[in-house]
Amino acid sequence: MGKLLHVILSGGVGSRLWPVSRRSMPKQYIPMFGGKSLFQLTAERNRDIADTILVIGNRENYFLSKTDLLRAEIFQYDEIIESVPRNTAAAVAFAAFHADPEDILLVTPSDHIITKPELYLACVKEARSLAEQGYLVTFGIAPTKPETGFGYIEFSGNDVLSFREKPDIETAESFINSGSFLWNSGMFCFRADAFLADLKLFEPKIFSASEKAYISRTDGFIPELETLEIPSQSIDYAVMERSQKMKVVKADFGWSDLGSFESIWEHWDLQGETHRFKNNNCVIGSEKHVEFLGVSNLVLVETNDAILILDKSRSQDVKTIFERLERDRPELVK
Repeated sequence: MGKLLHVILSGGVGSRLWPVSRRSMPKQYIPMFGGKSLFQLTAERNRDIADTILVIGNRENYFLSKTDLLRAEIFQYDEIIESVPRNTAAAVAFAAFHADPEDILLVTPSDHIITKPELYLACVKEARSLAEQGYLVTFGIAPTKPETGFGYIEFSGNDVLSFREKPDIETAESFINSGSFLWNSGMFCFRADAFLADLKLFEPKIFSASEKAYISRTDGFIPELETLEIPSQSIDYAVMERSQKMKVVKADFGWSDLGSFESIWEHWDLQGETHRFKNNNCVIGSEKHVEFLGVSNLVLVETNDAILILDKSRSQDVKTIFERLERDRPELVK
């Protein structure tokens, strides 16, 4: 039986959480949760179930990962540092090449929160059992509302029937009402060789270019020239939506990707952090006294150089502000 390798994907800038999340300090490293970051919580959550930890990072953030691992008192781990991000298919391929063929990879983003650890451990155990049989396993989250910011998985038991793109609100409502759909969490579990076999089958160029780049690494750093030869594609498009070996574990372990101010609002509300709210509005980051009059469902976000005020329902659109500022005021997103 192979080892369980926890693969932490630490890329991403959290553009929907601007101005709190910046390129120099992405959301997964901000200590907003009991003095701990999402990255630290991710590492701690899997520390006792994994035989080893592998962090897939990039040149801009790998030192932040090192710092959080020290805070978590995790001193033994491996890391692969990308010179240029090439999306999740390549990142997971690097992890699979790094592992022994029979090793089980538990692949998780570094910016999710889970509030029911006992249920999480049970789901990981179920996923590992399926992975040991050669399946590629994804974790599907039991939906709590018709969310338009997530992809969906149509399922029956452990069988994956289809993957669906992020829907409009009417389609999302129909998914919820059917009882046959789960949110796609972006968490996976599979044998290294099972994943690589399907990657080679469906995307041979990603497979070969990733292998070449991995072999060319120096002290964990993947060289830029070889990296740029890898097509940029997500693991979902490259493998998961095409594989005949897919299984899903239905999960209800208090999951949130905390990818927007609305999801942070909901998390704090569920945790009873009433000091975050005033008259059904939420204040993030400001140390000033804030009053609201005649408005509701607003989020006020303050940093030392920017203020953002938004309707909670428009949380997904903050990314457009980030993209505009990247062009017009890049100093505000660094």
